[in-house]
Amino acid sequence: MITKARQAELKNALKEALAETLNEQRGLFHEIFAEVLEDFAMAEAIREGKKTPVVSRSVIDRLLRDRA
Repeated sequence: MITKARQAELKNALKEALAETLNEQRGLFHEIFAEVLEDFAMAEAIREGKKTPVVSRSVIDRLLRDRA
């Protein structure tokens, strides 16, 4: 059985290790977080797109050509 004091020590050690890892790997976590946000944004765009009428590829191509 783990004593409450030992649990507190383990908890503090885990917090310190996590804080150190986050600080040392800031760039990696930034990239991961950015990808997660992009995934959420894409999922939301897909959900919104399903609410709109379907448009043919030729219509889209024409609109893009007209903008150029």
